Amino acid sequence: MRIVPIPIGMDNHIHIIWQVKGDIDTSEVQKQFLEGCSKHIKKDLEIHHPSVLAFFKSTQKDRAYHFWKRNGRSVELYDDAIFQQKLDYIHFNPVKACLCTLPEEYIYSSARNYLEDNFSDSLLTHYRG
Repeated sequence: MRIVPIPIGMDNHIHIIWQVKGDIDTSEVQKQFLEGCSKHIKKDLEIHHPSVLAFFKSTQKDRAYHFWKRNGRSVELYDDAIFQQKLDYIHFNPVKACLCTLPEEYIYSSARNYLEDNFSDSLLTHYRG
């Protein structure tokens, strides 16, 4: 399995493009990713922002806190044109949100990696690569 995360830390959502290889259930990968992130978010809030944690209190019986929207949107990127369209959307999302002027200026974007063709100091992998 190879996951190619392309995180964009917007104020209320995140975009990730990943690729699951082999005989692995994509929904299981997504579930494990969300659960793992939730544990880290909860721990960080408990340590650094305990008063904020109350905003994530869940009314559901199966969990104490709720950090993710149920049934987050997933789109299969089945060809290069759709992949490029989604990557461009992700890179320009912070520009549209007025968080920066150019995609590569946004600190949480992979746009700079693609612009400079530099993935050596990153957890990211070029999608062609």
